[in-house]
Amino acid sequence: MSKVADFGNDLYTGRRGLDYVGRRKVWFLLSGLLLAVCIGSLAFSGLNLGLEFRGGSEFRVSDIRNISGFENRAQDTVQDAASKAGEQAGNVTVTKIGDSSIRVQTEKLADAPTQAVSNALGQEFQVGKDKVSSTFVGPSWGQSVSQQALRALLIFFAIVAVVLAFYFRTWKMAAAALIAMLHDMVITVGLYTLLGFEITPATTIGFLTVLAYSLYDTVVVFDKVKENVRAAGHTGRQTFSQAANLAVNQTLVRSINTSMMSVIPVTVVLIVGLLVIGPGVLLDLSLVLLVGILVGAYSSVFIATPVLAMLREREPGMKEQAKRAHRYQEARGGANFSGTLLSDLGKHDTHSSMLDSDLTPATGPDDVATGAAGGAAGGATSATRAGTATATRRPTHPSADGGRRPLHPSVTQDGPRNQPRRAPRSKR
Repeated sequence: MSKVADFGNDLYTGRRGLDYVGRRKVWFLLSGLLLAVCIGSLAFSGLNLGLEFRGGSEFRVSDIRNISGFENRAQDTVQDAASKAGEQAGNVTVTKIGDSSIRVQTEKLADAPTQAVSNALGQEFQVGKDKVSSTFVGPSWGQSVSQQALRALLIFFAIVAVVLAFYFRTWKMAAAALIAMLHDMVITVGLYTLLGFEITPATTIGFLTVLAYSLYDTVVVFDKVKENVRAAGHTGRQTFSQAANLAVNQTLVRSINTSMMSVIPVTVVLIVGLLVIGPGVLLDLSLVLLVGILVGAYSSVFIATPVLAMLREREPGMKEQAKRAHRYQEARGGANFSGTLLSDLGKHDTHSSMLDSDLTPATGPDDVATGAAGGAAGGATSATRAGTATATRRPTHPSADGGRRPLHPSVTQDGPRNQPRRAPRSKR
């Protein structure tokens, strides 16, 4: 357990981790290849739209006793019955619902072929006429859902851009978050095309829900980036990329935990829907959520922050901060990708070097040289001031000095430090 705690502490202080910002070209290349494959699949294969979007006839047969070979039996029955009625059923899709029911979807059929197919399915699976239902779904309903979803998506993007720009006080964070969300949406839809999953109205709703997961992870990371960049601007000891990289490592454990806590219940729902309930709204929603959450967790770490660093590193203020940080780090032997000095990598404490004693502004080589030149003339004064500063320094945490401050000689300590034992009356 102590090793896990030490690893988490090293991630937070920057002694360990991964150089997400410095290796952004690798992440961009991987995402670019995946985006190219997904866009190519969308262009050449297209979406596997459900019945609600393309329109057609649907048949449901329930209380089937002999379910073996249901797919081939249903397809052959529908094709033969539609042909005898003078129509073609087209692409016939058969899915199992629960333990004793099936759903059959075909192209649009007229009334007479629809009745013929219903009767044929009842005879094939040996069920009564009341156990076979037929419905027709027009494509206009799916088109209406698509238009409303597209309108909601545009409004969502506009609101997110405005809110993030005001909250983080820079449009570049809003742009990076929008890029990450577009990345997630394209990859999620592309994976549906590659794997041949069906697009239903429930899937469309799931796509919009996935964007919320992606945005949440991104905002958590960006909030830590904002905090680290503010501290780095004050101390001058980290570049923007180093502060951003440290923020990603500090929030990595939280991002993993949040994603896993979302993935586990969604996976359970997906398995139950696949094995017990069968195809339906629950299965469609859980499938798109599972794919979207995983893609969103990847983009918030490997895409959003590197894109933000690429946008902000070119600012004049960030360039000047980088020069100050490099001077400070070079004067002390260099630093790693999170701005932690190489000389501090072997130390293990529980305090971040950015938030405690390191809040004093960094001094460059010129300041060091000036101090050294005046050392001979003011040596005594400097020593006196140093001694005074040491004597009057505010007590620090016990672990900072390697032990506790001593109590009064007349007081014995048996319990906790903040509850000193009172001396007996005879010794007062």
